[in-house]
Amino acid sequence: MTISTEPSPYQNDIARYWNDEERPVNLRLGAVDGLYHHHYGIGDVNWSVLEANPAERDQAIIDELHRLESAQAELLIDSLGYVAPEERILDAGCGRGGTSMLAHARFGCHVDGVTLSSKQAAFANEQAKLGGVAGRVAFHVGNMLDTGFTPGAYQAIWNNESTMYVDLMDLFAAHSRLLKRGGRYVTITGCYNEVYGQPSKAVSTINAHYECNIHGRSEYFRAMAANRLTPVQVLDLTPQTIPYWELRAKSSVATGIEDPFLSSYRDGSFQYLLIAADRI
Repeated sequence: MTISTEPSPYQNDIARYWNDEERPVNLRLGAVDGLYHHHYGIGDVNWSVLEANPAERDQAIIDELHRLESAQAELLIDSLGYVAPEERILDAGCGRGGTSMLAHARFGCHVDGVTLSSKQAAFANEQAKLGGVAGRVAFHVGNMLDTGFTPGAYQAIWNNESTMYVDLMDLFAAHSRLLKRGGRYVTITGCYNEVYGQPSKAVSTINAHYECNIHGRSEYFRAMAANRLTPVQVLDLTPQTIPYWELRAKSSVATGIEDPFLSSYRDGSFQYLLIAADRI
């Protein structure tokens, strides 16, 4: 399904970026079990993968990186709370749909995913078909700021590393309209730490690499408060994601962006947060 909203020039640029994206760090990891993620990982690394037989070492590292990124998605889903099978939930900025597939497996409910990328949506819908859940998990080409979906139709909405492509006031206003009263919103995101000052050089490098605009930590809470979203859980995942980046830097799928992530996480200028909020 394509949602008919006229995209902005910037949104056209983002659609182009993700339609062209073919990074092995996304495709090879997803091929491990058919769950294609577009986010990073958390948790303790099994460093023994670096000591695997040379013929098996590369795949062992890929498997471990994928395990860590799936652990990140499972933590996000944990924070959605209870979702009944008859409810609808929304993956805003769904990428190739990995988190949506895991959420459906957890709850059995209907999942909608929205992405600006027609290529991502087609890929994700094919994965849903292959997984036998196409009737319950559907991916749409559209703007998460104006989906056209029914107001108040969703029990839960999340952004998994996709908020840096939109204005937060606009995003949370859109989510607040779609959520039921008492519904849950969750994001996992990288944000710059205003205690450090302005965005560091490393954060600016990350922005340029992904053609995005990383927000300051306090911006999330201001925009939530303005749009009837009350935080109920805030987790600093920075220490839990550093091992993922350390392993990725040693992998065959490293892209060169690993050093800016590691340096900014370590010096405190960048943080990796989970924020859960209820719609009041």
